[in-house]
Amino acid sequence: MPVPTLSYLSGPSTMPLLGETIGENLRRTVSQYPEQEALVVSQQHYRATYQELWDQTGRLAKALLALGMAAGERVGLWAPNRSEWVVTQFGSARMGAILVNINPAYRASELQYVLNQSGCRVLLLAAKFRQTDYVAILASVRAECPALEHVIILEEGWDDLLASGSSVSDAALAAREAELQFDDPINIQYTSGTTGFPKGATLSHHNILNNGYFIGETLHYTAADRVCIPVPFYHCFGMVIGNLACASHGSCMVIPSEAFDPKTAMQAVQAERCTSLYGVPTMFIAELEHPEFSQFDFSSLRTGVMAGSPCPEEVMRKVQTLMNMAEVTICYGMTETSPVSAQSYTNDPLAKRVSTVGHVHPHLELKVVNPETGHIVPRGTPGELCTRGYSVMLGYWNNPQATAATIDRARWMHTGDLATIDAEGYLNIVGRIKDVILRGGDNIYPREVEEFLYTHPAVADVQVIGVPSLRYGEEVMAWVKLKDGVSATSDEIMAFCKNRIATNKIPVFWKFVDSFPMTVTGKIQKYLMRELAVEELGLQAAAAVKTA
Repeated sequence: MPVPTLSYLSGPSTMPLLGETIGENLRRTVSQYPEQEALVVSQQHYRATYQELWDQTGRLAKALLALGMAAGERVGLWAPNRSEWVVTQFGSARMGAILVNINPAYRASELQYVLNQSGCRVLLLAAKFRQTDYVAILASVRAECPALEHVIILEEGWDDLLASGSSVSDAALAAREAELQFDDPINIQYTSGTTGFPKGATLSHHNILNNGYFIGETLHYTAADRVCIPVPFYHCFGMVIGNLACASHGSCMVIPSEAFDPKTAMQAVQAERCTSLYGVPTMFIAELEHPEFSQFDFSSLRTGVMAGSPCPEEVMRKVQTLMNMAEVTICYGMTETSPVSAQSYTNDPLAKRVSTVGHVHPHLELKVVNPETGHIVPRGTPGELCTRGYSVMLGYWNNPQATAATIDRARWMHTGDLATIDAEGYLNIVGRIKDVILRGGDNIYPREVEEFLYTHPAVADVQVIGVPSLRYGEEVMAWVKLKDGVSATSDEIMAFCKNRIATNKIPVFWKFVDSFPMTVTGKIQKYLMRELAVEELGLQAAAAVKTA
């Protein structure tokens, strides 16, 4: 049979899609492995078997029913990685509320926007995280959030919230569960938009449950696996690649800390005898370079997931050998596709695991098209990557225009990424059509940062780009044109940003200009800005990032 010449792939599978809700799938896992350890949260000294987790998620589901939450109404969760996050994820799914993931790095303006855009009736939040006072931030915007009726601070009201569910009968919860369909929306995850406002990718049970399941299948998960998850739950990496991949296979979720710390991650791997470890490349680099790395026992590790940005070959080699993760895989995707569209196999050659993002996922289709014509390009030719299948989101919440601009009439999701497909069917991401900055696994959209910087009284115009970083892959840089007769320094504008936008979005590098490189038609040439910035910063950029 001749090798296909067009850049199209269809993911074969002998395993059918799961036609069930997240609650039904968890019930099936609990019936098979009731005494199997399901969740370990190191910093909270928390442990639960699958039966115990089921009971706790039932109490949370009943508590939401007691608040009068109807199926399809929104409950926000603003907290770092904790046991309550996992209980809420599964408990809200069991009674049909849509969980709204709120980034722990958000500040006032971002919080206000997502609460209002999603119409959250209930918000569960941590009292604080690191140096950020969540309660104070919420208080500063709550008067502007008319839909928000109930606020529960986890450290103060969690136990009372669970207890309140005792007023709801088992029969009432069972009746609600019986009404739910697997195509119902169950999760909203906000992705920064090029329009300057985040868009709420709306995902169904079917979307994220199946994606988690097939990730676990690719990793060969069983009830014997124990998965260390130091990546954030608010993102698909934590709650889908992590939690749903585990729960659909009876594996144990091991949470080492509220946010990533290399030492606590390694401690958890050793203490809990983890078989799998997750992270973006910078996380694995931080572990490998930790001064106490050699003191930890990684002999229990077998596999894991590395995603978020390209992995240097030497790092992959060390992860496979020094960390004993011979079967580590690379994943590629986006929130709008639940998230994974492609994944390397556990036995792929090293060269393919560092030069590509693997194979099309089961039950999905990929094609690479000419962005101008929409026609599929030949194998090896760069073009825009499009994805189709069960994983494509329902749409952007209350944003039909943005949805129509991203998902075409044939249900192809246009990713905005430039890709190639080689003769063997491996997918390679070669660039991005959109100007997204990929910083340590986080997508930062320049337009969103620009829109905020425009609110500074001294800023007349601003353009934001990404520049290379040894540590994070890319860092944020702002080119600023000040208003006539007004002065401002980078330190002053950075102080203006602090606690108003997420820290990772605040530019590290600044350039004050009188104009920007433009085409004759007036379009900003960001690629030229990037080239000039790299040349001007030179080794200074690398040095600054090394010590950041």
